[in-house]
Amino acid sequence: MLLGLLIVAGATAHAADVRPVVVKVIVVTTFEVGADTGDQPGEFQYWAEREKWDRKVMVPGMVHPVYVSDKGELAVVSGATARCAEQIIALAVDPRFDFSHAYWVLAGIAGANPSVASVASASWAKYIIDGDIAYEIDSRETPPEWPYGIIPIGSKKPNELPHYVGWAPTEMAFQLNPALVARAYSVTKDVALMDSPELASFRATYKGYPNALKPPFVLVGDVVGSNRYWHGAIMAHWAEDWTKIWTQGEGRFTMTAMEDHGYAAALTELDAMGKVDFQRVLDLRAASNYCMPAPGETAADSLEAGFVSYIPAVETAYRVGSVMVHDILAHWDDVYAAGVK
Repeated sequence: MLLGLLIVAGATAHAADVRPVVVKVIVVTTFEVGADTGDQPGEFQYWAEREKWDRKVMVPGMVHPVYVSDKGELAVVSGATARCAEQIIALAVDPRFDFSHAYWVLAGIAGANPSVASVASASWAKYIIDGDIAYEIDSRETPPEWPYGIIPIGSKKPNELPHYVGWAPTEMAFQLNPALVARAYSVTKDVALMDSPELASFRATYKGYPNALKPPFVLVGDVVGSNRYWHGAIMAHWAEDWTKIWTQGEGRFTMTAMEDHGYAAALTELDAMGKVDFQRVLDLRAASNYCMPAPGETAADSLEAGFVSYIPAVETAYRVGSVMVHDILAHWDDVYAAGVK
């Protein structure tokens, strides 16, 4: 027994002496399909195949191995929906890593608002808006003057802020560091993006939406996160209004995704704990589909449209995201170490 206690004490002392890895940048993807390399790609595969990571580490509470490089770079698969917050927290509290000065780059695919962006385009978010916390009435039961049946908790009708304080979370719109977002856009705005005749044909069906007809491009635009994979013109109208009311008119709904509000909420809490710096958080989404049907189509018929843009979107997320990640590593001392302001 004494020998066992001495061994445990020695191991504990040794662990305390080991300094945590100082992390400079974390790539966050939300899902992978099958293996990490060599098959149908999810958001993670191109990163795994093209980046030089030295080893894999299992982190308690995370389902997927964490990839680590000797340059201070980590890459993770967080899992889909806002439940990704659980794995973000598990990673950030692992004592083997120091995330206090790390940059977080979520790089994933999403549904695009055709009024703002085209498929395979990439958008850096200024705001991440929580689209889950709401009252909801089935649209068949709403008053005829209402545009949809989703309203803020504590309100009495759509498009008004709550009358009752404390019902909704304090943070419904997470504002990212404007200077960092501007840097990300400046560094990546001229990245060449994948296009094809098939993509052009799909875009051409969105007549009346000039931005949806454009070849893929990089822009700045905001994300509405929701655990529901919603679709349709009425829902897109809601997302546009939802973004405006929670950002006081500053934001513009550009992408819809399922993880971003969980990602932002987790990192906000971790910032309050002193584990991370929320001023070093980025959110990149590449459009794999449009969030509403083309003119003349129904929402139901177009629900799974846009598979032609899936691979281009995964490619875009890597091409644009990796340029920013490499910029952080290359300019750590002169730009990023002290924070972007």
